[in-house]
Amino acid sequence: MPVPLYQAKAEFFRMLGHPVRIRVLELLQDGPKAVRELLTEIDTEPSSLSQQLAVLRRSGIVLSEREGGTVVYQLAGGDVAELMAAARRILTEMLSDRNALLAELRGEAATASGRPR
Repeated sequence: MPVPLYQAKAEFFRMLGHPVRIRVLELLQDGPKAVRELLTEIDTEPSSLSQQLAVLRRSGIVLSEREGGTVVYQLAGGDVAELMAAARRILTEMLSDRNALLAELRGEAATASGRPR
């Protein structure tokens, strides 16, 4: 029996659900990068980065290629960059809404305490 689409989507988002994986995807949006380049940009141990890269590679979201003694990673397709951009837009909107609410709450608190807004 095939996996329902909603379950496949949940598994996909679970696969993305690690800060190091997200950071790798963000960095690879600028083009292919060697593992050593990724290590300079990500605050993690080499073994941890290797594990997270393996997860991304197994999922097919990144591709790797050996160039001499160096392994270079790149995004498997442009859809990943679009997904990261969409996530940024959604988070920006969510935070903007929260900031507006916070400003409103602060204004109400100032009025309740007798201070002008």
